[in-house]
Amino acid sequence: MLSKYEHLRQIKPFLELRGRLFSAVRTFFDTRGYLEVETPVCIDAPAPEAYIEAPSVHSGGFLRPSPELQMKIMLAAGYEKIYQIGSCFRENERGRKHNPEFTLLEWYGVGDSESDILKFTADLLQDVAQKLSEVPNFDFQNYESLTVKNAFKRYADVDVNVAIAEGTFDEILVTHVEPNLGQGHPLFLTEYPAECAAFARLNPCDPSVSERWELYLNGIELANAYGELIDPMIQRERFKEFDAIRLQNGGKPYPEATDFLQAMDAGIPPCAGAALGMDRLAMFFAQTSQISEIRFI
Repeated sequence: MLSKYEHLRQIKPFLELRGRLFSAVRTFFDTRGYLEVETPVCIDAPAPEAYIEAPSVHSGGFLRPSPELQMKIMLAAGYEKIYQIGSCFRENERGRKHNPEFTLLEWYGVGDSESDILKFTADLLQDVAQKLSEVPNFDFQNYESLTVKNAFKRYADVDVNVAIAEGTFDEILVTHVEPNLGQGHPLFLTEYPAECAAFARLNPCDPSVSERWELYLNGIELANAYGELIDPMIQRERFKEFDAIRLQNGGKPYPEATDFLQAMDAGIPPCAGAALGMDRLAMFFAQTSQISEIRFI
């Protein structure tokens, strides 16, 4: 088994590519008027997401699973176009594509819709691909959008509402749908059912679906985006629902995210936001399936 320093010497070309990737991403945002921000890594309370566990720290608080709540507090305080690249942490996530510590790119634009941020993300990928060595046989100039409903019909021959009712939505998505997505070009999986809205608004024209999409490259989920929910009453209701699911699944209870809820009450302007896994994007350009090859682990 290689020592740590020997492993780092071996993956040096990949870490250099990673550095160029981060530089290209920052340039893309900076030239489009976004402000790079930094929020705390140790937070008082994470969002009570049903299936994500934030590590607790001995001194009190938690390591953030994402910077989402803190960045939305900034939106309530008057910031309009912000992005952040930083470490996040989730328990029980280790494997070829997962590590308990990972790097997220997260950004928000006041006045944006989820379709605005979809086009922005497609432009980001094209710009970065031009600055790095493009992956052979992958077309960044063209992308596809596919609704969850049509993806389930196309790749699993299952009605998505039936899958939700039977509790098989996640299993079918992972085993039958996701491996087919984004093969040879970026694919945005759109119109997640209302039951899977998470922190997204419901579509005002069709409240059975949400303003949420996910991005896939060669079958790998890379980003998650919302037309952000900004109604404090609905947000509190969803937190209660997530708490109930967490407790049912044996998850630990979290303190109330007081600062975030106060910001919601003060008013977060209409906006959209996205979170993109920088480690997975680096893996894609390095053409490796091992997260250990593109970051210091």
